Amino acid sequence: MSPNGSDRSPRRPMRRKLLQALTAGLVLATATGCTYKDFPRLGMPTPTTEEAPRILSLWQGSWAAALAVGVLVWGLILWSAMFHRRSRTKVEVPPQTRYNMPIEALYTVVPIIIISVLFYFTARDESKLLDTSKKPDVTVNVVGFQWSWGFNYIENVPGSSGDAKTDKNLDAIPDPLRNQFPANAGGVYDVGTPGTRNPQTNNPGPTLWLPKGKTVRFVLTSRDVIHSFWVVPFLMKQDVIPGHTNAFQVTPNKEGTFLGKCAELCGVDHSRMLFNVKVVSPERYAQHLKELAQKGQTGYIPAGIAQTSHEKNQRTNNL
Repeated sequence: MSPNGSDRSPRRPMRRKLLQALTAGLVLATATGCTYKDFPRLGMPTPTTEEAPRILSLWQGSWAAALAVGVLVWGLILWSAMFHRRSRTKVEVPPQTRYNMPIEALYTVVPIIIISVLFYFTARDESKLLDTSKKPDVTVNVVGFQWSWGFNYIENVPGSSGDAKTDKNLDAIPDPLRNQFPANAGGVYDVGTPGTRNPQTNNPGPTLWLPKGKTVRFVLTSRDVIHSFWVVPFLMKQDVIPGHTNAFQVTPNKEGTFLGKCAELCGVDHSRMLFNVKVVSPERYAQHLKELAQKGQTGYIPAGIAQTSHEKNQRTNNL
């Protein structure tokens, strides 16, 4: 009994206030209608494509969910440490809670709900990011090899004759993708070595040129082992697998020169598999392709390892 004769414990108001504070914190962390611009990027670079904000939003949402769970767990730990600590005057074991079906069901259902929500948003965004049904404005075959990169610009470039749909160097690319190449695309290419440098920034690796505001489809092939094509500010990467062709599309919306790298441990000189991405105006991009043709870099370099019959059948059914 308290000194004033009341049976009310002095701890109860403090408990109530702490519970209210925890509840308010969870509501603020999870129920605010904010966009990706209202949150810190949490280590991510500034997005430079139209698709990148979707990836950034998923990243931020995952952190927000983790923070909400963390706040709840930390709150329960502090609650137990502060209000259920051992009494100084009592030595008996406190009441134990065992086989409480509602609590055990809660412990099972809540994690399932959390994982289901994360899975839904991940699957939704992944299907959008990997959708290649839209016809691209530009197609680039990215060729990974130990220890650098090659770029086949599948375009109808003045001074370059041929057809990407029948070119033997592109046989590794399955027909469903090749049939979507531009007609009579003689093409040009650029290829690098680990010692190649960008002439403007002096950054290592070859430079891939892209037009701003145009939808670019990357067709990824490998000549040897598994690599991973990662343009850092695009917030998007995908494996480059021998005998298997991957593809995805982005629309660059910011001019500049950005860093790219291989994100898959591919051998002794993996760290040297760097490249640059230069986003310019469509007019400057077209001029660059003409410059490659004038240098004699017409046609295509070999795309990679030919696909097995099983893989070709799978791609035919999926594309």
